[in-house]
Amino acid sequence: MAKRRAIKPVPSNNRRANTLRIIAGQWRGRKLPFGDHEGLRPTGDRVRETLFNWLQLDIIGARCVDLFAGAGALGFEAASRGAKHVTMIEKSIAVANQLRQNEALLNSHNTQVIHSDALHWLDINTVDCDILFLDPPFANDLLQQSIDKLKTKPLKTHCLIYIESAKGSCFTTPAHWQLLKDKSSGQINYALYQLVNNVVSH
Repeated sequence: MAKRRAIKPVPSNNRRANTLRIIAGQWRGRKLPFGDHEGLRPTGDRVRETLFNWLQLDIIGARCVDLFAGAGALGFEAASRGAKHVTMIEKSIAVANQLRQNEALLNSHNTQVIHSDALHWLDINTVDCDILFLDPPFANDLLQQSIDKLKTKPLKTHCLIYIESAKGSCFTTPAHWQLLKDKSSGQINYALYQLVNNVVSH
């Protein structure tokens, strides 16, 4: 019997599905779908492995905020590795809905997805966390804008802040953010900072 010829799907408004893999923890090896949305750039396995090696003594029981959650690579990895709670902020309603579907897929009880613009969320919320993930889309100078808003927030003393940025990009952090680790991989730089005291700039 001759094989039926595969029919090429007609282009639609639906984005192409991709998957990311959780590296370690209770959901180790689980694969989560995410759409091919503009600006969506999940943190790769190698970078995540390095980051969570840096955080291995701090992630258990930590309260985390992922300001630009995207596909959820950082947020779900943190939750899988023992974070007490992870708040994931996502501007795109389609991407936020996918994050909620992945929460259900994992039967996650220690994550919360909030559909909001991260900069607006910072304006009206207290950032009460032990670890903050700051990995915005590289366009529109969102990284520096986020840092500038965070300078006005009374963050926890010794709060850890992870920053992922395009290689060659420039940004300025407050003097009381102490650089602990930094590396580069491909076209990105990534670094871990820690607050050395609870200074609020106005």
